[in-house]
Amino acid sequence: MRLAIETSGLTRRFGPHTVVDALDLQVPQGSIYAFLGPNGAGKTTTIRLLLGLLQPTRGEVRILGAPLTRRSRCVLRDIGSLVEGPSLYPHLTGAENLEIIRRLRGLTDQCVAASIERFGLTGDAFRLVRTYSTGMRQSLALAQAWLGEPQLLLLDEPGNGLDPAGVRNLRALLRRVTDRGATVFLSSHILAEVEQVADWIGIVHKGRLRYQAPLAALKQRALGSLEDFFMELVMAE
Repeated sequence: MRLAIETSGLTRRFGPHTVVDALDLQVPQGSIYAFLGPNGAGKTTTIRLLLGLLQPTRGEVRILGAPLTRRSRCVLRDIGSLVEGPSLYPHLTGAENLEIIRRLRGLTDQCVAASIERFGLTGDAFRLVRTYSTGMRQSLALAQAWLGEPQLLLLDEPGNGLDPAGVRNLRALLRRVTDRGATVFLSSHILAEVEQVADWIGIVHKGRLRYQAPLAALKQRALGSLEDFFMELVMAE
């Protein structure tokens, strides 16, 4: 099994507090891997470690087959991400925000128009972002992550603020990503939505990985819904 993400003993401490504790992730290439856990479980910190935004206290990260080190961050060129909410320039238009990312990544001019259309922003692309609703900002942030159609998407609560049409559009995007062999690693609190799109799940609690397997394996065990299993596992700790 080829892995898009692999971690070994990944650990991050802040002072005396261990937020991510010896995490061994195995994310198959071409999958939608849902990374689940209650608030404070270490999900966002893990995503930041996978992007090189934080350095691990110990442990290793391999992304798309290559080790993630200070000297090998070129692998990040093949990753799109959304972490801790949209990071946008409110005094610029939606199209201008996308153009900045396009130039930084050296992508073609067509990428901006394609992302604008994909996320339903065609009628609002030339409005200032400060006039956008919460859902529109989230859609624009997802459009940023999708620029250039990267091999790996790391998404932290991508459904936040989206209306039903936006959620459906996101679901279609995730399927399109994996249909062409790319990989999605996402955290989410919306377990019913996760159950519709995920191939694999990992459940983290108090910084430690408590469960990691294909979603189909969970269903074969007839343990009820994903939400039932999640609550049983977390409450048992």
